[in-house]
Amino acid sequence: MRGCADAQLAVIPHPSPNVGPRRNGATPDMIVLHYTAMVTPEAALQRLCDAQAEVSAHYLICERGRVWRMVEEEMRAWHAGAGQWGNVSDVNSRSIGIELANTGAHPFPAPQMAALERLMADIMQRWQIAPARVIAHSDMAPARKSDPGPRFDWRGLARSGLSVWPETPLPGGVSAAEFLHNAERFGYALREDVTADDILRAVRLRFRPQATGPLDPEDCAMIADLARRFPVDRDGATA
Repeated sequence: MRGCADAQLAVIPHPSPNVGPRRNGATPDMIVLHYTAMVTPEAALQRLCDAQAEVSAHYLICERGRVWRMVEEEMRAWHAGAGQWGNVSDVNSRSIGIELANTGAHPFPAPQMAALERLMADIMQRWQIAPARVIAHSDMAPARKSDPGPRFDWRGLARSGLSVWPETPLPGGVSAAEFLHNAERFGYALREDVTADDILRAVRLRFRPQATGPLDPEDCAMIADLARRFPVDRDGATA
């Protein structure tokens, strides 16, 4: 392993059997954030290390800030599942997965967020991961996932330089085609199993969690700004 997260943050090793090599010589250039949707972090830890469950992540962070490492960063954890970001369809081979103990219905406590930020800073430095390459599970699988959900503080993460946030340009006209084009430029994958409503929902989950109703000018202006500043290239990396 290049360096060791334990040098910056106390990390408890808890190896999961659900692991394999990264495919085609890939190295991580993304971080995918999840919530566990389970009652306790211990229950989540047990499931993430259950061979029959066939699911894992690199790290799990509990509400009090305790961090477990289940999969070494060089290895491929099984956290992302089917989905895509940019042209990357094997997200597991290109990412590090971090699970946050949360049911999806309550805020993420300050100790948990502080531990997440410290861990992410280490990972991003170690693997040279750009802030725009930190995504939600719902970003890469908008038709089937909603984590880390509307209570997650993406704006705070962006203030710490660990993610991105749209600037506030003046709203333009409402065009569903233009919205989808810019969403794709930013990284959302337009696939047969993903509808325009799925993309709008995922964008709002992350950037406008209180918004409701049909596509509006603020949605269009927001995603246009993100696409302009953080377009992905053909390999899915941020250009």
